Amino acid sequence: MKDGFPVTRTTRALNVERSLYYYHQKNKQVTEESFQGRPVPGFSLAQTGIKISDEQIEEFLMEAVEGEEGIYGYRKLTNYLKDQHKLVINPKKVYRLCEKLNILLPQRRKSKYPRRLAKQHTITASNQLWQVDIKYGSIEGSGRFVFLASAIDVYDRCIVGYYRGPECKATNITKMLQGALLRRGIHYESETSSKLIIRTDNGPQFVSEHFGRFCEHQHLYHERIPSKSPDLNAYIESFHSVIERECYQRYRFECFEEAYYRIDEYMDFYNNRRYHGSLKYLSPAKFYKLYSKGNCPQIINL
Repeated sequence: MKDGFPVTRTTRALNVERSLYYYHQKNKQVTEESFQGRPVPGFSLAQTGIKISDEQIEEFLMEAVEGEEGIYGYRKLTNYLKDQHKLVINPKKVYRLCEKLNILLPQRRKSKYPRRLAKQHTITASNQLWQVDIKYGSIEGSGRFVFLASAIDVYDRCIVGYYRGPECKATNITKMLQGALLRRGIHYESETSSKLIIRTDNGPQFVSEHFGRFCEHQHLYHERIPSKSPDLNAYIESFHSVIERECYQRYRFECFEEAYYRIDEYMDFYNNRRYHGSLKYLSPAKFYKLYSKGNCPQIINL
């Protein structure tokens, strides 16, 4: 038929019904149209009903990403257009326009390490569960902060390791934990023999590839508490409240060196000399020395 042969003669020669040809032609046309998709209108409506061209919307988006809204992904930019420019627009269209303008934020990579939610454990000895968290204090008059990352053994309450510095990255925390493992003589040959649980919140340091790789390499079981549930990290939260009251509020840190000195001084006092009511009024270090193997009738469920 493409070469000009009549439909009737061709279908008769092929011994097929003419209606069959028209049926296939109709389906072919529908299929081709369906692949074309709905035409792009080239505008969106404002809440007042006025048409706003895509070119104008693109200008709105470029103005946004050059300002404070440069941190937003396409979903928040959609909300921005609705809020600031009163547009009736959906995220799919904003995504398409952002892709055209090359202003899409890079997509976050999902970690290959599993996210394990904190669950209840029965703790009967030292080195079964460590809680890790980050606290910061201010350097007087400088607008800068000193960060403190601490790991506490929930059974004997010892601060098994800590890091203090002007920044706190995942590498700083894993190096601190590596030192704590060495001091306590903890080394697991395989994941099946692992007994130590590391519990953290969902801070960027703890969800990072580096931290996940460290726990996998050391055969540690890393679990994270759900958001807005600091009570599941109660022991390290309690310690940070204590150091705030007994150290940070007692001294003014004029410089980083003074902050480091006071923190080191307090850590030595806390671990070795400070009486702890829930440890038979022993210091954490003394309690660990006497009862680390669980020969104390103390069972913790958390």
